[in-house]
Amino acid sequence: MRFAPFLAAGLAASVAACNASRQPPPAIDAVGAPRPAPSSLPLPEGAGCSGSVNRYRAVIENDLSMGHVNQGVYNQIQGEISEAASACAAGQDAKATSLVRASKARHGYPGG
Repeated sequence: MRFAPFLAAGLAASVAACNASRQPPPAIDAVGAPRPAPSSLPLPEGAGCSGSVNRYRAVIENDLSMGHVNQGVYNQIQGEISEAASACAAGQDAKATSLVRASKARHGYPGG
């Protein structure tokens, strides 16, 4: 029983160390995860499908230039944007908007 005080003191020190305030770990983005466009990125104005197509195109261009998206994914998205732009030009607003939303959802962009 002579070790009981030392054992109790050691356990108390261990518990105190566990409860000490720690800095939270830094937030780390997943590699390659799309990020929202910075608020400083000037997005094109416009309503309807042409506005949404042009804004999405601007975000993708920015993401490519910042290295947030690789060339292969960029090319795929550009093809999807071109399809939406064609539908929009043909007066198929709902289809164009749907294509933009589907592309955003497929690639993890907000508003998809």
